Order: sequence, then structure tokens, then C-alpha cells
Amino acid sequence: MTGAQDRALLLVEDDAKLAALLDRLFTGEGYAVDVAHDGQAGLHRALTSQYAVMVIDRGLPAIEGVDLVRKLRAHGVASPILVLTARGTTEDRVEGLDAGAEDYVVKPFEIDELLARLRALLRRHADTSTRLDLGERYLDVTARRVLGGTGPIELSGRENELLQLFAAHPAQVFTRDELRRLVFQDADSPGAVDTYVYYLRRKLGRDVIRTVHGLGYRMGSA
Repeated sequence: MTGAQDRALLLVEDDAKLAALLDRLFTGEGYAVDVAHDGQAGLHRALTSQYAVMVIDRGLPAIEGVDLVRKLRAHGVASPILVLTARGTTEDRVEGLDAGAEDYVVKPFEIDELLARLRALLRRHADTSTRLDLGERYLDVTARRVLGGTGPIELSGRENELLQLFAAHPAQVFTRDELRRLVFQDADSPGAVDTYVYYLRRKLGRDVIRTVHGLGYRMGSA
């Protein structure tokens, strides 16, 4: 399962029985679940697919759970993370939260509480982050960066505005005049549209914005 989905969930858990149980539980709640059994596999999945939420065990082989959270945040992965662990001291909780996790649930746990915490994470994240689908990647409008694929790509304010317009209207062809009016009304150069299309293509690939000959530009594939 790849691509951006509102209910996509990554579970990183090395205990095969618990992973299978949680997989069934989350799937029954309507999540589209991917499972990784060690930290390295979890890192690969998180950097190559988009997830609405992640549940990460702390005691993982290859890359320990809190280290995995740190690596994901360092790569610009913004999905909310719940750390699931048997280590429940105050110091452990603080370390997990400081690493970038949004919540921390200690084993053994109540299933209803775990599901409620996931729902709360999704609600809070939906309230604070604006994301637009770019196919294999997505634009975080608030952070002004493209995430997914090989890692985060930072955008300038004007690049962010232009890509946001295209991503919000993926089937629409915009003329240069329309783009100047909507995004570049204060630009000094009449060639600003073409210049910023070039900048986005240089950062994201030539196919990110398609030229519609004789008409203008439209969203391509990212």
C-alpha cells in the first residue's frame, strides 16, 4: 500500500503475535495498515509511503524505537507518532515525547484507550496541518515543504503558493495571466510565472508541472 490515505497506518512492532493482533485490530477499525518488524524496515516504509499515523514500538531491532522517531523527524516526516512500549517511567515518556512522538502508551494497554488515542492524534493533526496530495508525495502547506520520496524538499514562499494552487486544482489548466493574477500580482518581472515553474521543476522533477501548449500550465505528477 502506497500513496496518501486519510486512514493509512504504519505499525512498527517486532513481536510477531502482537503485530498480528494489532494489524487485525486496526484493520477492523478501518485503517489501511502496513507492518514493519524492525526499525530499519519501518524507516524505509515511512520514507517511501505516506501515513496518516504511525504506531512504533520502543524496543525494536536494527533501529531502536525512539531513535527511529528522531530519524523520521530529521527527514521531515510529519505524521503523528504514538510510541507503544513496556517502558513506562517518567524519563522514558519524556525521552519519547522529546524525540518527536505525540503520544506514549505503556504495555499492557486497554484496546479502547489505544484506539481513542489514535483518533485523537488524527483529529489534532488534521486541525494543525494542511496537506495536499502530489501523487507519490505531498505538500505540507504550513511547513512549506514537499514530503515523501527521498526526503523533505524545502520551498520558498512563492514556490509554495504556486504549487499549492496547482495541487488544489489538479485538473485545471491555468494561463500565465491567471497565474500572474493569483500568485504573482506583485512581481516586477512579467516572466515570474515561467521562472517559478522552472524552480519547481528543478526541485521536484520536470513532470511536476505540465506545459499545455497554447494554453498554460497544469498539475503534472510529483
